[in-house]
Amino acid sequence: MAFELPSLPYDYAALEPHYDAETVEIHHSKHHNTYVTKLNAAAEAAGVSDKSLEDILTSLDNIPEDKRTPVRNHAGGVWNHTFFWHSLSGDGGGEPDGAIADAIQGKWGSFEAFQQAFGDTAANHFGSGWAWLVANESGELQITDTHDQVCPLSLNQKPLLTIDVWEHAYYLKYRNVRPDWIAAFWNLVNWAEVNKRLAG
Repeated sequence: MAFELPSLPYDYAALEPHYDAETVEIHHSKHHNTYVTKLNAAAEAAGVSDKSLEDILTSLDNIPEDKRTPVRNHAGGVWNHTFFWHSLSGDGGGEPDGAIADAIQGKWGSFEAFQQAFGDTAANHFGSGWAWLVANESGELQITDTHDQVCPLSLNQKPLLTIDVWEHAYYLKYRNVRPDWIAAFWNLVNWAEVNKRLAG
């Protein structure tokens, strides 16, 4: 079974003006697609082509060590990007409501405090990677970051929200000013999707 590039849940211009169509198109059709292509080769070599992405990412220790790194990198790259795209919406942004709002309030005291903490984690992440809102094994919310294409599923965490802080995610529009990309991100967060993930 070959892995395929998932379609976006919107067109390339749907996240304008906060996320430009050129970046979204390159990010999806080139970067994301490259991970799909390389995952197919790595999964074939490791004998896991018949597994789902989730199965692969939650059982990396079952893959021979000499084959594990490319599988982890490319499976993570495919899964993380798909999750990221669904974290965004042209109708998103604003403050959350429902269960995620209550959970954030309970953990951080206010949405503003959560925003600051999440933004700081994203801004201060060294090099390429991701900042995440996850539920840990105890069900408690926490903000974390991962390097390169490490996926929280591999760390026994339940991902709820992410921002891509690889430079390819924002450089065309925001150049090297990552904090501007983080500020724009808050205008796009799909809180309805985050609530579904929390409930799932």
